[in-house]
Amino acid sequence: MKTFKTNIILFLIALLFNSSFYKPVPKKNIANNSDNLEFTVLNKKTLSIVENFIFLKKDFNGFKEKLAFKESGGRYHCINEFGYMGKYQFNLSTLKMFKIYNGRKFLNNPELQEKVFLMNIQRNKWILRKDINWFVGSVINGLEITESGILAAAHLSGPGNVKKFLRENGKADLKDAFGTSISHYMNYFKNFDMSFVEGIKKPRI
Repeated sequence: MKTFKTNIILFLIALLFNSSFYKPVPKKNIANNSDNLEFTVLNKKTLSIVENFIFLKKDFNGFKEKLAFKESGGRYHCINEFGYMGKYQFNLSTLKMFKIYNGRKFLNNPELQEKVFLMNIQRNKWILRKDINWFVGSVINGLEITESGILAAAHLSGPGNVKKFLRENGKADLKDAFGTSISHYMNYFKNFDMSFVEGIKKPRI
């Protein structure tokens, strides 16, 4: 009990007194939209502290909220230095697949962001349906392969790279611009129940 109370105190201190909790980032243009958007990113040290206090059910909602926190601190108006936008950090090329071309409107519409996240998961699940059937329950380089881990990794690096990772027995363990690997996401997001999500080839809003 004493340790738990100590952790709570440290958590509150990190939120209230960490002067770098939000790190200002210069304004950026979003694609062809002439409007500029200001944004902030969570300080990595504070983010890691906060992550330790996330307690989520192992269902789809728990999966998406944990992924959102990992991607953006769970903030709908977040944009990173590479132009990835929103709660789930989509780039414009992905949004265009769903007929969304205006970054500002996307950022200002939480309901739309949630719909796009679901559609992207549905699309990835359809693309990876064979690999999910083949590899879930197996172990690659000591890593337990689960459906939720596969889908989280697809969100990180795209379904094509996840296919390559699985079919090459973990050799193609690609990393994003921040150094986060496919295997890390597969492990971090393992064992969530994704039966709620239907694989759809061309999901629509």
